[in-house]
Amino acid sequence: MVQKFYSSKCAFETLEDIKDKQITVMGLGLNGGGEACVKFFLKHGAYVTVTDMKTEEQLEPTIKSISQCPYYDEKRLRYVLGKHDIADFEFADCVIKNPGVKYEGNKYLQAAKAIETDISIFLHFTKAPIIAVTGSKGKSSTVSAIQYGLSAIGFKSFLGGNITVSPLTFLEETNENTPVVLELSSWQLSDLRGRKVLKPVISIITKIVPDHLNWYGEMDAYVEDKKLIYADQTRDDFTILDFDSDDYLTETKNPQKGIKCWGDLFASETNGTVLRYSKNPMPENTFGAWLETDINGSTKGYITIDGRCENELIMEELKVPGEHMKTNVLNASLVLYLMGISSETIRTVMSSWNGIQHRLERCHEWVCPSDERKVIFYNDSCATVPEATAAASQSFKKPIVLICGGTDKGLGFEILADTLEGKNNAKYLPYKTFLLEGTGTEKLTKLLDEKNVKYEGPYESLESLLNAVKDSLVSKDAAEIYGDSQNAGPLPVVFSPGATSFGMFTNEFDRGNKFKALCQSIFC
Repeated sequence: MVQKFYSSKCAFETLEDIKDKQITVMGLGLNGGGEACVKFFLKHGAYVTVTDMKTEEQLEPTIKSISQCPYYDEKRLRYVLGKHDIADFEFADCVIKNPGVKYEGNKYLQAAKAIETDISIFLHFTKAPIIAVTGSKGKSSTVSAIQYGLSAIGFKSFLGGNITVSPLTFLEETNENTPVVLELSSWQLSDLRGRKVLKPVISIITKIVPDHLNWYGEMDAYVEDKKLIYADQTRDDFTILDFDSDDYLTETKNPQKGIKCWGDLFASETNGTVLRYSKNPMPENTFGAWLETDINGSTKGYITIDGRCENELIMEELKVPGEHMKTNVLNASLVLYLMGISSETIRTVMSSWNGIQHRLERCHEWVCPSDERKVIFYNDSCATVPEATAAASQSFKKPIVLICGGTDKGLGFEILADTLEGKNNAKYLPYKTFLLEGTGTEKLTKLLDEKNVKYEGPYESLESLLNAVKDSLVSKDAAEIYGDSQNAGPLPVVFSPGATSFGMFTNEFDRGNKFKALCQSIFC
């Protein structure tokens, strides 16, 4: 895969320099990033051309929102929808690139005089201390937990990036005293290569697993983009990295001697001060944060930082379910400590965090009329890789009803199939697994059939699937399928796709919102 290096010189020397410039925004979309760019450049007096392969009808909500903003000026804004026109790229002073568009082989981008993104513009002009998070799993939960903690403690701070909030929406509110937490995807990082603008005071790389291989083709290319998060850090900055073993040796084409996991590789490269995180106590003289579970099953978090603290309790029991969530909150707690907050305050604040939308979000309750069992629905729509769904299936320390499946993005489903078979140390097998149709589901069902693991479906729509779930819960055999309602406690029904949403839904957020709406209407 050819890597694009961008100029370290921004297309604009000052914000005032934007006035009367010809700007082409490539990719309006429905997630807020393109919309924020249009509003930002209109605010600063540019002439804006918006071009998107989607139609006006598909983009209607975003177009309507732009028309209602205080900076809307129809004389300075034009739309080219359902197509791209090469002239809009050739004659623009700057093209604002959507991170989901490849530069490689793209004649439109290659015709541009200058290319920026909302992230690159923000980083060029802000003076805020940056806390940056990337990885494959847990990015959104980690940044949300950090922002929750900072806000609860009294910081004026901001959250943006891949979590669907463009940092351009708050650029002019930032200064040296306003921490900004950025969730950065591999694509967003790739768009920063060579620019020298990302210099986070704290960076975190969450668990690395295969992802977006339909885009990258191989793990090493995917990981090369992740490395950009620490590329310009110095010894005065912190790089927080995984310590636990993973599949590095089988996933990389170029294994390095003495490297057992992706975290080790990153630690060997960064110029930042390295801290590690683990699900278990770490060896002496390894600094960072780890989890310990006592004989009563209570999990707590501890930190040791050279010259600052040793074996200090930083995290106690949480409201949010799941072992992986504990790791995310552990990392957030470590960040708060590095920001100068006491461990006692951190423990108090983080114990009250309820989690975020679309990540094991408790979204609906229903009492089954046949046996008066309470059923609790969880929306985990942002689980877009099989590993995340495998983790979700074990997050409740009891069997669940699992809903998964969707569109393939070049990933293997072996880990999910093995977990549903009872391997990978899986302690709890789902009572039932309901599958939503898609190309990823086709790969999963082939593996499940080979393992003789039963499933329901695949269903052609989420509505038909949820009606099938309801029929199963109220059937005469429900007590036999789901156990004794009086002793088992509430039954979790967990929507954790483990795949993308393309085709059936606009994106994973649309998918999660539709799941929640259907739960409300079907289970009422």
